[in-house]
Amino acid sequence: MTEGILNQPALDQLFLEARTHVYWQDRRVDDATLRRLYDLLKMAPTSVNCNPLRIHFLRTSEAKARLMPALAEGNRQKVEQAPVTAILAYDRRFHDHLPELFPHVDARAWFVGDEPHREETAFRNSSLQGGYFIVAARALGLDVGPLSGFDNDMVDSLFFAERHPHYRSNFLCNLGYGHEAGLRPRGPRLSFDQACALL
Repeated sequence: MTEGILNQPALDQLFLEARTHVYWQDRRVDDATLRRLYDLLKMAPTSVNCNPLRIHFLRTSEAKARLMPALAEGNRQKVEQAPVTAILAYDRRFHDHLPELFPHVDARAWFVGDEPHREETAFRNSSLQGGYFIVAARALGLDVGPLSGFDNDMVDSLFFAERHPHYRSNFLCNLGYGHEAGLRPRGPRLSFDQACALL
C-alpha cells in the first residue's frame, strides 16, 4: 500500500477481478470466517452508528430447505449448491440499541413514534451494510452471489416471525468459494461521464 492506496492485487480481489458466482466448489466456509466477516463489516459507517443489519447464515441443508419455498425457481439450485446462504435483514427496532451505540445524544428519541422514518433509515443503512458485507467477504477470500428473486413476506414468516418479529429481509447472498467454470463474460459498466457529474 502506498500513501493509503491499496495495491493492485487488493483492488483486483475486491472489485476489478471479483465476480458474482452461481457455481460453487465443495468447500466448507467455517464459522470463524463468518464471525470475522461480521466483525469487519460492522466497523463501516452507518447513520448515527445505527447498525440495523441482522444476518442469518444458513449453513445446513435443513435451514436451506426451509428457505426453498420462498425462492424464485431460478434461485433454488443456486442456494442449494452454495456452502452458505445469508439472509440480510434489517431490524425495525434498531433505535432501541442507540443508547449503547450512540450514547452522547438521545438519538433514540429521533425515531420513537415515527415508523416511516425508522423504516427508511433501517432499509437504507442495512443496504449500505450489505455492500460492506460483499466487500468484507471478498477481502477474506470468499466469493459472493447476491440474490433478489424471493418472497420477502414468506422469508420473514419462516425465519423471523417467532423470535424476531421486527426484522425484515432485504436481500440474500450466497457465500463460498466459486467455480470459475460457468462464469459468463463480465457485463459492461457505465462510464464515468455516463454516471457522474463534476459540479
